Amino acid sequence: MTLAVSATAAWQSERNRLLGIAYRMLGDFGHAEDVVSEVAIEAVRQERNTASGHVDSWPAWLTTVCVRRSIDRVRQLAAVREDYTGPWLPEPVDNAQLPEETVANRELLSLTLLHLAEQLAPEARAALVLHRAFGMPAPEIAAILDKTPAAVRQMISRAERRLDIDPNAPAPRAKDRAVLEKLVEAIEQGEIDTVVAMLHQDAVLWADGGGKVKSAMNPLFGSARIARFFAGILGKAIAFDPVEPVRAWVIGINGGAALVLRHHGRSDVVEVDAGPDGSIRGLRQLSNPDKLTRLSQLT
Repeated sequence: MTLAVSATAAWQSERNRLLGIAYRMLGDFGHAEDVVSEVAIEAVRQERNTASGHVDSWPAWLTTVCVRRSIDRVRQLAAVREDYTGPWLPEPVDNAQLPEETVANRELLSLTLLHLAEQLAPEARAALVLHRAFGMPAPEIAAILDKTPAAVRQMISRAERRLDIDPNAPAPRAKDRAVLEKLVEAIEQGEIDTVVAMLHQDAVLWADGGGKVKSAMNPLFGSARIARFFAGILGKAIAFDPVEPVRAWVIGINGGAALVLRHHGRSDVVEVDAGPDGSIRGLRQLSNPDKLTRLSQLT
């Protein structure tokens, strides 16, 4: 077996795991695929350049390059996202399109956590992803990030507190579909009061239209404002189609489930974040059609 084949074989074996790392880092599947492809090219170059030295562990080498390239890409995208029209939300991906290795551990895969993780510094996000989603110990992460193990442990601890993650909790299970099914029924029946009753009084809604479709330009805080927002959608939908103004159903995304709202000839995808009491604390609505290309069952 030649060295080049060895590099290619190693990358092919690790590709899905690398994709899981990059997607959790970037919240954009297309950019994650680009990063993983760049890692493949870099691996071949590394083997061909004998002056660079022998690679003792290709999985470790590939992981290091993937993480560092993802960090660079996060920094590059930060400026772009600052100019984004309205709130920026991660790109959802159909469960069927996600590699098995990516969804096996749902940790840090939901739109909610991908969105919240945007507030972390790139290296802190990398440390959290490697530790929580891939079970890597601090010394291994330290070697990748060129930090001390103590510094890595501190980054992980601070990141978990910031995202309100219980460090001792297991990976989260899929969202309770009962909450979504109840929401589907209420929306289709036009029962706004039921929707309001399901919302926590301090609930927040983020809507990402990306300037491509009409959407809320700023986060909506509080159940009353969110209720008015949905009432407005329903009112306009009735004027558009009095017979079947809104259709709603549940689909599988990002290792969990989300709601599809079909109205005005367009589809919105909504992930809900329910608290321990079952009340909805957060809603993330994806309306930008450019971000819905990796989802099926939208019509």
